[in-house]
Amino acid sequence: MASIRIAQDETADQLLSTDPFALMVGMLLDQQYGMEHAFRGPAKIVDKLGTLDPGTIAAQDPEKFADLCSTPPAIHRYARSMAGRVQQLAQAVIDDYDGDASNLWTTAGTTAELLKRLKALPGFGDQKARIFAALLGKQLDVTPDGWRAAIGPYAEPGSFRSVADVVDETSLQKVREFKKSAKAAAKAKATP
Repeated sequence: MASIRIAQDETADQLLSTDPFALMVGMLLDQQYGMEHAFRGPAKIVDKLGTLDPGTIAAQDPEKFADLCSTPPAIHRYARSMAGRVQQLAQAVIDDYDGDASNLWTTAGTTAELLKRLKALPGFGDQKARIFAALLGKQLDVTPDGWRAAIGPYAEPGSFRSVADVVDETSLQKVREFKKSAKAAAKAKATP
């Protein structure tokens, strides 16, 4: 895998760069929580559990796993509920991709199939699926024919719209600025 720099933390980014399930869990956690903090979540799980193996995570007692994930430093602002989603995601990877998260994208023949698979994951809606597909394309060269057109604006080069464009501290700030601007525009549009 390529060198991922989303978490802005050497240990967390190394895990994201070498473990496809870590990247998927980081994307799952990327909601209502700072991007770089969300992508540090997988490393926090490893620190506490000793592994990020989907089989081990899926087999954990849900209450104990929620306790583990919510004990400071927690994996997310809503750590207990996100712990359940992480376990659901782990189970989906086991059931549908033989326990190897990268099988989700390495065996998808088309972008449409990739998006369909991503949308079927627990916690992944249409937007998150498109952002993750853009991340796979931009940072891991997972680019089936027509991927930019199928994914939409998140796949545009140099757009700094999402985590797909974060490769360092500067790009992280550009994405934050874009999101802040988009949120302000939406708020202004909604205000009569």
